[in-house]
Amino acid sequence: MTMKRQLKLVGNRDLDDHEATAIKVAFATTDRRHVNQHFGAAEGFAIYRVSANGYELLEVAQFGRLDMDGNEDKLGAKIEALAGCIAVYCQAVGASAISKLRAQGIQPIKVAPESLVSSQLHALKRELRDGPSAWLKRAIAQQSPRSESRFDAMAAEAWEE
Repeated sequence: MTMKRQLKLVGNRDLDDHEATAIKVAFATTDRRHVNQHFGAAEGFAIYRVSANGYELLEVAQFGRLDMDGNEDKLGAKIEALAGCIAVYCQAVGASAISKLRAQGIQPIKVAPESLVSSQLHALKRELRDGPSAWLKRAIAQQSPRSESRFDAMAAEAWEE
């Protein structure tokens, strides 16, 4: 059984909660400053909300230490902690984890060891402002509920005779 500790932050909502391009992303980190963990062996995730206007820390999830090989149970709790995220940044990720993450709509992103979380957040913010890449555009579209077309809405309205 994986032990998990989770801290959710409330009250600091500088970003517009209704902004269409706001996304949630996670970073495999031990210090909340550097991406310094392999996904499967991650001791913790820092989860942020990012928009074209800024970003904020939403929560931190911490896990007990586990061996990297031979313990597939660790993936379930970690993927569960990433609910609502469209991506997780890590130093490395195994094939089994990749398929499980993608099945949940989470894109694993491998970055250079000790990459700064703040640098990744600034890059995402800039990308949202200037126009998202193909994978980010798909992820945003998948998280947004499909609205019915204008013509479907008109057809559903009552018409006077």
